[in-house]
Amino acid sequence: MTLSGVAARTPDGRTLFDNLNLSLGRERTGIVGRNGTGKTTLLDLISGDRAPAEGSVARAGSIARLRQEADRAPDLTVAGVLGAEAALARQQRILAGEGTADDLAEADWTLETRLEEALAAVGLRGLALGRDAATLSGGERTRLELAALELVGADLILLDEPTNHLDEAGRALVAERLATWPGGSVVVSHDRALLRRMDRIVELSPLGAAVYGGNYELYAERQAVEREAAEHDLAVAERAVVRTAAEAQRRAESKARRDRVGRRKGMKGDMPKMLRDAKIEQAEQSGASQVRLAAKQAEDAEQALAAARDRVERVRRMSLTLPATGLAAVRQVLTLDRVVVAPAKGVRIGPVDLRLIGPERVAITGPNGSGKTTLLDLIAGRLEPSEGQVGRSVPMAMLDQHASILRDEETLIEAWQRLNPGGTLNDAQAALARFLFRNVEAHKSVATLSGGERLRAALACVMTGPEPPQLLVLDEPTNHLDLEAIEAVEAALAAWDGALVVVSHDRDFLNAIRIDRELRLD
Repeated sequence: MTLSGVAARTPDGRTLFDNLNLSLGRERTGIVGRNGTGKTTLLDLISGDRAPAEGSVARAGSIARLRQEADRAPDLTVAGVLGAEAALARQQRILAGEGTADDLAEADWTLETRLEEALAAVGLRGLALGRDAATLSGGERTRLELAALELVGADLILLDEPTNHLDEAGRALVAERLATWPGGSVVVSHDRALLRRMDRIVELSPLGAAVYGGNYELYAERQAVEREAAEHDLAVAERAVVRTAAEAQRRAESKARRDRVGRRKGMKGDMPKMLRDAKIEQAEQSGASQVRLAAKQAEDAEQALAAARDRVERVRRMSLTLPATGLAAVRQVLTLDRVVVAPAKGVRIGPVDLRLIGPERVAITGPNGSGKTTLLDLIAGRLEPSEGQVGRSVPMAMLDQHASILRDEETLIEAWQRLNPGGTLNDAQAALARFLFRNVEAHKSVATLSGGERLRAALACVMTGPEPPQLLVLDEPTNHLDLEAIEAVEAALAAWDGALVVVSHDRDFLNAIRIDRELRLD
């Protein structure tokens, strides 16, 4: 697979990336970049689902793709996802004595065995082939899509956020299948554990694509070096602009002094007119030349400054600061006393005992389907326990992975004012500005926000009101964030002085926010 001079643009004409040159073979390639830079679009171009705005794409092998959950067909059976419905129907016709000559010629009697092996390899042994795929959990559907890739056996596989919604076992399985895949793979992901298994990283940005040999750790090291170099170059460029302006001013003042001296000499009348006129012309030409030189130097310095700012913008990391809560170290925060949740349908949870005192940080862990989100809903007061008692002693807020406290039809200003009814418009604007939504950004519609922007907006709305929470309850907060947003949220939470209860399968995230202990549900 070779992409030559490829450009991609949005329907409204905005350029996502331009002049992209990339060759793909048997290596594992990780695609990273801020939300909105065109990572999924790049997969569309590679797969042939989309034509480039410019350039060409050459394919010399077979390609298969695992899509994000939102892009998957909802009305398929398990066999349909595996691409086996027609072949299984052919076998059924033959066994029923209704098969045609074509059926007999095309029948694959190894298919059922291969289907069983593929499902077993992804932890779905015994899954009914006729089951509606829409009834599977997000993690189960991802495993099923991986099994489909195994059956296809393509030369190049494309995976778009394959570990979203997967528990630790599922994430490990994805990494294992990639490690043993005989062909090439292109992976869009913010899962740093998975990116560590890549052979190279391609970073997309508004300035283009940058290719980094090696895995995520080497990429992160190079990024740190580039940030330092970019900040240094920006400082040099800023000084050059000031120095160029000062030099131009010095030259102008020097010329003005020489002109005054010349005029005084001319006024004495002891210089021949021809010589005086020649000196005037020479001075004018010299002055014009100096003006042109100063303008050229100023233009060059400003262009260098603009380029340095662009480079800093590409590598600079987002920074967030959460307001202090003043939570006392001995303050009782949360108590679960022999709590049981026994819904009519679903998993019974409990009995669970949990006590949070002061700014403790607890991770709720366990496999998919073990009831982690249900327990968070109980802690947040969205559910009542079937048995036991829940004690909440401090102001708290819960943010799920979709930041559903925000409403798509609102602007950010409207969302802040709804969630903080005592605040003024100025309060809302100041609060949102602290979370990098300044000026017109504060009037954006919630529906237009990326995953990272949505979580940032939700934090702004719940953390900057008259009574900011001292306990935050977070459900898979990194699922829809890009790497930059994840690192910004990690740094903000690590420095925050409040208490945390977090559900996350991202071990890097849990380590970064300094989890004190884990409560595991099985």
